Amino acid sequence: MTYVYLLTLVAALGGLLFGYDTAVISGAIGFLQAYFQLDPQLSKGWAAASALIGCAAGAGLAGLLSDQMGRKRVLLVSAVAFFVSALGTAFPRSFPEFIAYRMIGGLGIGAASITSPMYIAEISPARVRGRMVSVNQFAIVSGMVLIYFVNYFIADYGAAVDRQHVAERLQVEGPALNAQAVEYELAGRNLPPWNVERGWRWMFGSGALPALLLLSLLFAVPESPRWLAKQQRPAEALAVLSRVSGPQQAALELADIQQAIAQESGSLTQLFQPGMRIVLVIGVALAVLQQVTGINVFLYYAPEIFKKFGSETQAALLQTVVVGAVMFIFTIVAIWTVDRWGRKPLMLVGAAGMGLALAAMGLAAFYQRTEVWVLLFILGYIACFALSVGPVTWVILSEIFPTSIRGRAMAIATVCLWIANFLVTQTFTMMDENAWLVDRFHHAFTFWLYALLCAVQLVFVWRFVPETKGKTLEEIERGWLSG
Repeated sequence: MTYVYLLTLVAALGGLLFGYDTAVISGAIGFLQAYFQLDPQLSKGWAAASALIGCAAGAGLAGLLSDQMGRKRVLLVSAVAFFVSALGTAFPRSFPEFIAYRMIGGLGIGAASITSPMYIAEISPARVRGRMVSVNQFAIVSGMVLIYFVNYFIADYGAAVDRQHVAERLQVEGPALNAQAVEYELAGRNLPPWNVERGWRWMFGSGALPALLLLSLLFAVPESPRWLAKQQRPAEALAVLSRVSGPQQAALELADIQQAIAQESGSLTQLFQPGMRIVLVIGVALAVLQQVTGINVFLYYAPEIFKKFGSETQAALLQTVVVGAVMFIFTIVAIWTVDRWGRKPLMLVGAAGMGLALAAMGLAAFYQRTEVWVLLFILGYIACFALSVGPVTWVILSEIFPTSIRGRAMAIATVCLWIANFLVTQTFTMMDENAWLVDRFHHAFTFWLYALLCAVQLVFVWRFVPETKGKTLEEIERGWLSG
């Protein structure tokens, strides 16, 4: 099992970069808006959502390429995209150039979002597959937590630089200056704050280091044994399976894999055969519902949301770190429960908890309550997502499709996921800053909309999603075919 853990950790670095590159915008968006003078309803949302266009394209291409070139090579390409994007977004000469590099990063995120969990699922024994795939979600959350800390410390350093600069000019003690006094002095001298001029560049550029780490470690991992078997390379597949499960078990697994592949057409039309049609419906629906219940609104815009609830910039960034810590803790809980309790119970509990927390947030916003206890509802929502909908959706998506078309089928579901993510991210600022909606609902409208979609998710999972705990990928496939 040690070998499986090591391979999982390397592949999960793709997930870490997924989380890192996705969440970096949350701390940088305010400074980016000031630097490029962005319109709050269109350009600001485009700065956050543009990467998602790349994500959808990256997922679509990765699905096709992973079936043709292999899972490992697609992960290598995604690592290169992460590295190029990190440097490009740190030093753009214009806002369109920044958007272009964000889209390149999106290609890497989209590719990693399907290839990392798919690779992990294909190299893991059935008894721990849910746990191993959940490690990828843990890596995504770890990437988010890491960049939340990086963003916070960079912003804090920038604020200290500005305070010291103003203190030297005014010849007063630096700690005696508050943020408003520093901002007033800088504005009076027509000087941008350090974070507006440079801080956001360091936030984006810091992603180059984990990208290089992934790129270097990937050369030491083997290709997926199931992909090797599909490519008629049984000796190589057997060698990998032997290191994972031992020689005797590996021979049995390889025979089972070859038998399943022999019954597959290798064409996406297989998903429209009797017994298999529901698989694509379930995959697409779960992918879309993971996004339209609002999670990435909190990941991309968390500091801005906290400001609306009464927090100052530094406090809002610190509260974002708390959000990341809660995701981190409850993802660990998911890792240890997904193979014990099963996929379906976790999904049902999580969807119900998210809906209740969102409804409560909506009430707090509607009645304009800005007390610190409102943070508890946000943390409750994040905890429920991290326990269930976040990791378990990826577990199910990596399990339910046939081996020969798994990459392309996952790509269809994941492209739909990223399109849903884009629509939610792009429309959140439009709804949350719409004058009529604010006047009527006081920023509660979006929370209640996402709560309603949590109810849809609850009913869908209860009615249509089967339990896959403890089954091999080939057993799951035969289960669909047998009805």
